[in-house]
Amino acid sequence: MDDEIRKKFYEEIKDFISEEKFEERMEFHRKENENNPFMTEEDLAELVYNETVPDTEKEESDDYEDEEYTRTKIADLAETDRSDQTTAISGRVMSISNPKVFKNSRGKEGQLANVEIADDTGSIRATFWSINIKLMKRFNEGDVIQINNVGIKRSDYSGKLEASLRSNSTVNVLKGDFPEFPVYEEEITKIGDIDVSDEEVNVIARITRIPTVRTYEKNGKDGKVASLELRDDTGEISYTLWNNNVYLIKTLGLEDEDTVKILKAQVREGRDGELSLSHWDGRIIKGDYDLPDFSNPITKIGEVQEGDDVNLLGVVTKIQDIKTFTRNDGSDGKLRSFEIGDETGSIRVTLWGDDTDLPINKGDIVKIIGAKIRFDDYTKSGYSANTNWTTQISINPDNISEDERLIFDEIIQQMHPISISDLQEFDEDGEEVDVMGRIVSVFDINEFQRDDGTVGIVRSVDFSDGTGEVRLALWGEKADYEFTPGEAYLIENARTKMGMHAVELNVGSTSRIIKLSEEDAYALPSFEIIEEMLYTTKSIDEIDEDDEYEEGKTRIIARIIDINEPREFERQDGRKGVVRNIEIADLTGSIKVVLWDSNAMLDFEIGEAIKIENPRVVYNDNDNRIELQTNRATSILVPSESEIENLPSFEELEEMIYQSRTIGTLEENDSNIRISGTIRDPSNNRVLITKCPHCNNTIEEFGEDEYVCDYCGEEIDEPKHLLMIPARLEDEDGEEISITFFNKLAEELLGMTIDEIVDVIRESDDFGVLEGKIEDLNGLNVEVIANVNFDEYNEEMRLSPKKILSKYY
Repeated sequence: MDDEIRKKFYEEIKDFISEEKFEERMEFHRKENENNPFMTEEDLAELVYNETVPDTEKEESDDYEDEEYTRTKIADLAETDRSDQTTAISGRVMSISNPKVFKNSRGKEGQLANVEIADDTGSIRATFWSINIKLMKRFNEGDVIQINNVGIKRSDYSGKLEASLRSNSTVNVLKGDFPEFPVYEEEITKIGDIDVSDEEVNVIARITRIPTVRTYEKNGKDGKVASLELRDDTGEISYTLWNNNVYLIKTLGLEDEDTVKILKAQVREGRDGELSLSHWDGRIIKGDYDLPDFSNPITKIGEVQEGDDVNLLGVVTKIQDIKTFTRNDGSDGKLRSFEIGDETGSIRVTLWGDDTDLPINKGDIVKIIGAKIRFDDYTKSGYSANTNWTTQISINPDNISEDERLIFDEIIQQMHPISISDLQEFDEDGEEVDVMGRIVSVFDINEFQRDDGTVGIVRSVDFSDGTGEVRLALWGEKADYEFTPGEAYLIENARTKMGMHAVELNVGSTSRIIKLSEEDAYALPSFEIIEEMLYTTKSIDEIDEDDEYEEGKTRIIARIIDINEPREFERQDGRKGVVRNIEIADLTGSIKVVLWDSNAMLDFEIGEAIKIENPRVVYNDNDNRIELQTNRATSILVPSESEIENLPSFEELEEMIYQSRTIGTLEENDSNIRISGTIRDPSNNRVLITKCPHCNNTIEEFGEDEYVCDYCGEEIDEPKHLLMIPARLEDEDGEEISITFFNKLAEELLGMTIDEIVDVIRESDDFGVLEGKIEDLNGLNVEVIANVNFDEYNEEMRLSPKKILSKYY
């Protein structure tokens, strides 16, 4: 803390506040006043001082007798060069502006308002900042006030001196007549009497329309504008708010039918000679003024006819997402449609441009003043409504009758989402429904070709609310949404589709997908409860081929005990794919899992617990074993702590799954056996096999660097290679069995990668360079994890190693 501030302020109040708390309050006021360029550290300290000293020790008064005030005449004011220089000014309040919202260079909002005061020597404008705005409640136009502790600066814009309030500024209302000060006169002009020669006028009028705020661009900068329609008993006129002043509509709570007094409105003449009013530094005062009653006549929706300037009031029963389009001039446009209804019917309303960003939601009550009604063969009512830049769109307005509110409440009560179990009662395609639920499983995106040759996309999602499950078909942009099982969503405007076995839902361009927070989804069961309803948890030894055809879904919770690297491949249609094998285990055994595409690219770790829901069960003829394969409906999740409390650790599973055996005890189809032995007779024959990357068939061995696949006819720039080392494995009992090491395991034995081997062979143009390294493997002791297969060609059992645990001579 600065010593000067300590001495001047903190020492005076240390009995009431700790030094730490004093600094904390200083920092608070720094943030609150960061928009005030005149705020100093001393000002901040004085703020803390004033809010800390007990009220009994303060002497404050809002009112001063005329003989008590002190001031410098306005004509004698001079700039205050230093931030600690202040003065007091006094005069009659001649005008007060509404507070304006602004943002500083860091994007934080603040407020300022201008008050013009005048004495017998001149006038000056005083700026009230965010912290000073509350002081403006003490006075009105015509009052005589004294403002204490202000700084005087010359305006860069007008060149005139202006007063700026500080954080410690105060305002006192002075009592007395003050005949030397100018008289405040508030002449009200009737709208019909406004003349082009008038520069500024004061009017009292009723608001008949408040169009939505529009944006515009001028000189490379964005601006905002809104033109209110005003009426009194003599005529109508528009009143335009620009840029930050448009926020007055919200801050003052202005609605159509309100009565207002507007001071210092500027008169403008348009190109067609029509007069209008503009707001600059004036003031809008909302009040109860004596004016003829006027309200915009509302047309019942069931009674609309084609025409302009129609007023509607209804509750939003359906709303679509914003759509973009390209105009004829190449610029981008936006539109959004929604439906409103009353007790007589419903009608579609289309918003354009900035109006599409209005925060309209299903269930909102919307008033539309100035809609254009047109015939529309594509709507049930036969009509649709369009808005334009003069249309007023009010969301949940206050000025509607209790009878209207009761009608709309009844409509809203009928708009809740239906339960998924009730969907099965529908028997027609195309019925619109809303459903709320959680994502159960997500399928991959599918492409399809339309009749016109364009390509579209669709994705299926399984969805449940605890009462049942439904398949959602997401079309177009909706298919690109990123979903995670367990997330809660509200789906609006989905259309029923009679599936083969159950009702499904189409979610297309007119549908909405709304992600819900857990707070909004309080009525839904947790994902864990939904899982228990939909899935049957099975141990690995309970899985059989028939699981694929049973009703219900299978869930397996296990640990990963082995991971292979992802492998790219090419499908028959030329599309690239990825496949990867992992092995999982639980208390009852282990099983291979084949992961495809996006599932193959997930990050896995040995020993990690995973939950696999809805896999496909397949019998692998090559391995003579059942395996699991993921498909578009399979979910791979992280299990909860409660779900793995009975799952053994990875170390325990290793001991259980990888059982040590001797060759003499092996049986056909044994898996994950741990076996030790010595490599005998490693073969040099066809160690490196060249493969076609398109069809995986063997192609001509190295010669020239050009290859053509005899099977698929493709020219090959860079072939694939298969590295394999066949050998015999002899255990300590003298028993032997065939064993073949492929790719990664062969690389591990040789201490070279396939790429390195290919480079060596290409440089020497001789396969014999590997012979020495392969011969050196003879006599190498290894311990491996392997499966046992029966080799029908040689009519003997063979080891397929999966992992090398150790190797030594």
